[in-house]
Amino acid sequence: MSGIAGWVDFERDLTPEAPTVRAMAAALAHRGPDGSGEWIEGHAALAHRRLALLDPEHGAQPAVMESEAGRPVAVLTLDGAITNHTELRRELAAKGHRFTGHGDAEVALHAYLEWGARFPERLEGLFALAVWDVRRHELLLVRDRLGVKPLCYFLTPSGVVFGSEPKALLAHPAVRPVVDADGLRELFAHSRKPGTGVFRGTREVLPGHTMTVRAPGTGHRRYWSLPARPHTDSLETTVDTVRGLLSEAVAAHLRADVPVGAMLSGGIDSSALTALAARERRAAGGGALRSFSVNFAGYAENFEPHPTMRATPDAPYAALAAEHIGTEHTEILLDTAALADPQTHAAALRSQDAPSPLGDMDVSLLLFFEALRSAGIPAVLSGETADEVFNGYFWAYDAGHSNSTTFPWVSFERGHDAAAGGLGCSLVDRTLRKELDFMEYADQHYRDALTEVPRLAGEGPAERRAREVTYLALTRWAPTHLDRADRMSMAHGVQLRPPFCDRALVEYVYNVPAELKRVNGQEKSLLRAAVADLLPERVLNRPKSAYPTVQEAAYGEFVRYRFGDVAEDRSAPVAPLLDAEATRAALGAAAAPSGAFAWVERASMEMVLQLNTWLADYRVELRLQ
Repeated sequence: MSGIAGWVDFERDLTPEAPTVRAMAAALAHRGPDGSGEWIEGHAALAHRRLALLDPEHGAQPAVMESEAGRPVAVLTLDGAITNHTELRRELAAKGHRFTGHGDAEVALHAYLEWGARFPERLEGLFALAVWDVRRHELLLVRDRLGVKPLCYFLTPSGVVFGSEPKALLAHPAVRPVVDADGLRELFAHSRKPGTGVFRGTREVLPGHTMTVRAPGTGHRRYWSLPARPHTDSLETTVDTVRGLLSEAVAAHLRADVPVGAMLSGGIDSSALTALAARERRAAGGGALRSFSVNFAGYAENFEPHPTMRATPDAPYAALAAEHIGTEHTEILLDTAALADPQTHAAALRSQDAPSPLGDMDVSLLLFFEALRSAGIPAVLSGETADEVFNGYFWAYDAGHSNSTTFPWVSFERGHDAAAGGLGCSLVDRTLRKELDFMEYADQHYRDALTEVPRLAGEGPAERRAREVTYLALTRWAPTHLDRADRMSMAHGVQLRPPFCDRALVEYVYNVPAELKRVNGQEKSLLRAAVADLLPERVLNRPKSAYPTVQEAAYGEFVRYRFGDVAEDRSAPVAPLLDAEATRAALGAAAAPSGAFAWVERASMEMVLQLNTWLADYRVELRLQ
């Protein structure tokens, strides 16, 4: 729930700095449209923007614990959802803790006071939080295990500035929008390094880590990592266990004092969650679950399939699943005019604080969440990370990509001319690309990531490689998409809840052998078997189809027209970064990109447009030497 920000300075009293902290929180107002709060005393200032999903009356933050003498002991600000807060409250109450409300931030604060710095190990769910211990003059920053919730920081000579998004940091006078060579590599490598920020000096708290800030310095501790364990369960037992764990995860993610909806594309991931959520709602005596899908005008009628990315349009399957499950379903229909609106493209950029090559996919997702908020849905279940957990991506088992010498998804991109140097890179100056070496940056990151993969005694080469690919997907691919989903949803005050990120489910399925996840060559057969009784056969056996992207030429013409304007403007901020030959070729193409693979062909133009807006609006200073 919400957005968090703060400032700790061990050499000054921050009480007079309230305007700065408020400006940082104001930059996150979209994450918390239901209220704001701050706590400032001595060396610490914590601020919060609230999305009221639990305990509307007593859940305001920052949460403060006072001594019997009325002095503050510890202060906490939380973004996210502690899905086991009910169980933790019961356990802490038995130990003598007393609560004033039923929110999860208060529970997290009591958990810190009971278990100290190791308390994150007791938390489940999606969360980023900060605790200022008044007694110890110590700040603790915590991020959930898979990095569902973002948390970034900037170290100052005498402390730290932190926030949910870089825009909160940039509202502080110590943080400037400077981008160096590594920052630019992060934008283009499509294999983000955990903990790395785009703006110089900005970092992210690593998923599954805590960061402690004291006057002598900072310290980092990993409180969770993917465990390698032998899997001895039979296929039948494995299927039953997955069903049980997923059911528990869905039930936990439905906990809220506000309506929780479901994203329903008609694919196996979202359909499984929606069916389990609807069943849970009925068992609790609730009304029909509300489900939502996105579609483009004329998309299903003129759909062109792609053999590995999008085999079928979503709309018919979403409708079939909704009818079978019994949800109150809404299709959010977008036309080309909405998708081509430059202001919405600029809003998508601001939501991520960085340019993206995904163009219409970003815009449609942003408009989707805007529609959800307008429909009265401030929280929604999403199938994010199901493909990473269950090996749903084709590159996870395609030998040409899964056995490559770089990340499998990067290998796939490099197999296409339009993305050979990296998705969205082809219009960047060739000399600059050679100097910065985006490809080697990604490949070195891949080699470094492999050294982290836990080993299991007795694993053969094939099993070992399958574990590596899954590890890479969960720790390098998933965080990028989780961050994007969080930013797009929270841009309109909607909390995205991904049950497939549940710790117990992830740990269990991570150790299931690849052959049990893909029986008889069917991707995600394990997940399909676990929910086989809940879905119609056509939905149950529908091949994976990625998030939809516009195929029509009209949108491609819009992109090329805008790109032409920027390319011809020698004063454009992006002009020094463009490759003249590649630009002429793009503008001289016989037709605008259209069809099943148009999004890849448009990606470089989309990236240039976003890069130009970003350089101007954020007043970015490039320091590449």
